[in-house]
Amino acid sequence: MKIFTSILVLLALALIVFNITQLDFKNPFQGDSGVALIGIAASSCAVLILLIFRISKKIEEKTNGR
Repeated sequence: MKIFTSILVLLALALIVFNITQLDFKNPFQGDSGVALIGIAASSCAVLILLIFRISKKIEEKTNGR
């Protein structure tokens, strides 16, 4: 499961980088830039959720070990 979550985090980070390249910094809320901002926000949320999931699994392993 650890490898799977690591792959998903890397994919989400790659999507963030890709969407940053799609941004037009002069007009960030128009056209494709708006879609890129939504993609960056969604990918950031995915990274946070996956990191929280990984931490919860570590806590579960420690509590079940006792």
